Amino acid sequence: MSEETHKKEHDEKHLEKLTIKELREIAADIPHENAIHDMKKEELVAFIKEARGIKNEAPVKKKKHIGKIKMTKPELKAKIREFKALRLQALEAKESDRATWCRRQISQLKKKSRRLVAA
Repeated sequence: MSEETHKKEHDEKHLEKLTIKELREIAADIPHENAIHDMKKEELVAFIKEARGIKNEAPVKKKKHIGKIKMTKPELKAKIREFKALRLQALEAKESDRATWCRRQISQLKKKSRRLVAA
């Protein structure tokens, strides 16, 4: 009997790691009124936990990794203006490779500035 309780605890902790097919098999054993096959994974996990009487723990949120931003917003804006000028020069000189490179640099700097504002 201790093996059964140990197995049950093991299953309770790892419901989120099971596949949808495995969750549906477990939910099929539980008497229900709703259609199991229409449920999403989160709904199935919640349904199984509710049926087993497991407290629904707060989901662990993954922290976003925010890289180090070395420049300030005005510095980033100045760099963007520089690359825009270089891009215009490259377009006038019909250097498409250099213009593309400048455009990508501008895009990356804009993303960095958005991250800086969000942080």
